[in-house]
Amino acid sequence: MKKYFLLIILSGLLFTGCDEFLDVNDDPNNPTTVSPDLILPVAQDYTASYNTSSRRTNHLGNMLMYNWSETYGFSWYDEEFKYLVTPTFYDQLFRDAYGTALKQYHALADLDEEYGHYKAIGSIMKSFHFQILVDLYGDVPYSEALARGAVATPVYDDALTIYNDLLVQLANAVTMIEAAEANELSVAPGDDDIMFGGDMNKWKQFANTIKLRVLVRMSDVADISGGIAEINANGYGYIGEDVTVQPGYLNEEGKQNPFWETLGSKVDGTVTLSNDATCATQYVLDYLTTTNDPRLAFLYETPDTGHLGVEQGSNPDDNYAADLVSNIGPGVLKAATMEAVVFTLAESHFNQAEAALKGFGGDAEASYNAGVEASFANLGAGSSATYLSQAVNNIAYASSANKLEAIITQKWLALNGVDAIQSWFDYTRTGYPSNLPVSLLASTSDRPVRLFYPSSEITGNTINLPSQPNAFTSKIFWAN
Repeated sequence: MKKYFLLIILSGLLFTGCDEFLDVNDDPNNPTTVSPDLILPVAQDYTASYNTSSRRTNHLGNMLMYNWSETYGFSWYDEEFKYLVTPTFYDQLFRDAYGTALKQYHALADLDEEYGHYKAIGSIMKSFHFQILVDLYGDVPYSEALARGAVATPVYDDALTIYNDLLVQLANAVTMIEAAEANELSVAPGDDDIMFGGDMNKWKQFANTIKLRVLVRMSDVADISGGIAEINANGYGYIGEDVTVQPGYLNEEGKQNPFWETLGSKVDGTVTLSNDATCATQYVLDYLTTTNDPRLAFLYETPDTGHLGVEQGSNPDDNYAADLVSNIGPGVLKAATMEAVVFTLAESHFNQAEAALKGFGGDAEASYNAGVEASFANLGAGSSATYLSQAVNNIAYASSANKLEAIITQKWLALNGVDAIQSWFDYTRTGYPSNLPVSLLASTSDRPVRLFYPSSEITGNTINLPSQPNAFTSKIFWAN
């Protein structure tokens, strides 16, 4: 895999060109002129960075879900603590999705039929990214968004319409893989696939897993029975392990895992400033402590004086310095060479649990327990059996008064530090976990429910840009 990390560094310079997806200039480095085995690992590396790099989706989710806070002596997260949603607040999430990952996956999806495996992967990953964009912004450019300069100002498509089309694209991708496997002339990926190593059965399972995420998220506003039936009919099931990207990360300058590079340590072993600046909230530490959750020591460091957190927006003194508080823990920040998370097995199980709870087949309790166990495994925290044996609300499924609240609360814990943006979407949709505090600097009674469209769209696509919604009251369609 080491060769692919070097390839990604070199190819990224070639492929990106202009960062703006609306650029109408001819691009001499258009990725369709590059073979798919070179495009794929670059695209997948972009996907990993979209979740794990500094101030990307996982970072935002941990701030909005009251997992992370700020140590004494730093003033890095004022915008997050004030819920200062503006056209520049995390605008990189819009820009990077279109300008990097989606651009590459669209190139794969546009390939000739001899590359059916790659075309299917491109369609699956486009669906993965477009769902996140809808969940962040609502209506977004979709049908015209990736025309590579042919459409300077793409229209904004309706969020529900996009969701419905994602279901079609994911089903078609599975069929496309089946057709490619039956065609002995079809070119299949191998080591260039730094997610699944060319295992197309895993790609079918991942398509089903993304599809279930889409279906569960819209389950309160639409009939999802047909989509569930399609998943059951194809018989491939869901992912059986965490979905990660591994191009061959090294503890060398510019080659570390992007999450570690930001929040872990430098090559020489000294911690980064972001590591020092970022710590647990006291709320999440208390929650884990009072529920006898052994994941505590893996999610957050244990200082010599014991666990200590900082409430968001407080003004801590030097008793809350970096070496005295619980910074991000060893189960989340494992090593410079750690794999980069794309989709956790735990979330897949919790999505199955929610679908089963709502009457769409399966065993809700078994999926719930499997989700907790997968979370423990991801962190290296051992068995979850003793933890789950507690007859406590939102721990033991049978002892939980509100089964949906138990599922969403455990998903919040499982995605803490790993893929927390999904917990923000769940909170907006369900209101769980209950009684989650807001920052002390918040001017509102609850956290935002969406992001603003970015400044680049205000100036570059004015003709199609919808009116800016209220970031605190105008929920995405699946929460209305």
